[in-house]
Amino acid sequence: MFGLFKRKIREVYAPVDGQVVDISEVPDEVFAGKMVGDGVAIMPAGDTFCAPIDGVVSKIFSTNHAFSIQSDKDLEVMVHIGLETVALQGEGFERIAEEGAKVEAGDPVIKADLSYLSEHAKSTITPIVVTESSDVREIEKKLRIVKQGDVIMEVQ
Repeated sequence: MFGLFKRKIREVYAPVDGQVVDISEVPDEVFAGKMVGDGVAIMPAGDTFCAPIDGVVSKIFSTNHAFSIQSDKDLEVMVHIGLETVALQGEGFERIAEEGAKVEAGDPVIKADLSYLSEHAKSTITPIVVTESSDVREIEKKLRIVKQGDVIMEVQ
């Protein structure tokens, strides 16, 4: 009995209000094919994208369309706001947090103009991916309508 340790479950929270769908439903082969990592996507209903886990802002792209949070427990989660949004060169995005900042789940990181993105990007669907560098055995996904801060994945 002593040799059997149950791995701690790490919760990933919704960075924004919206409808959570499986990553395989994202109309982009890089995300749908899990080339960046496994996870979910959210059709955002809000404009402020928050940290999905406690940790450090390990990366914010110069165009502010995506960011990653690194936990102190071998977990890195990337939030990629919309599809083909890198081509917008930062238009429609406002950086709230900075790289290297310590954040708690729910702290705002990026504000996005969803109406601008709807008009100028391929989609506003937002992949939330547990990156390949994370220590993961299993991900339980919660596919439903959520409010920012609701659990969307349990990572083991």
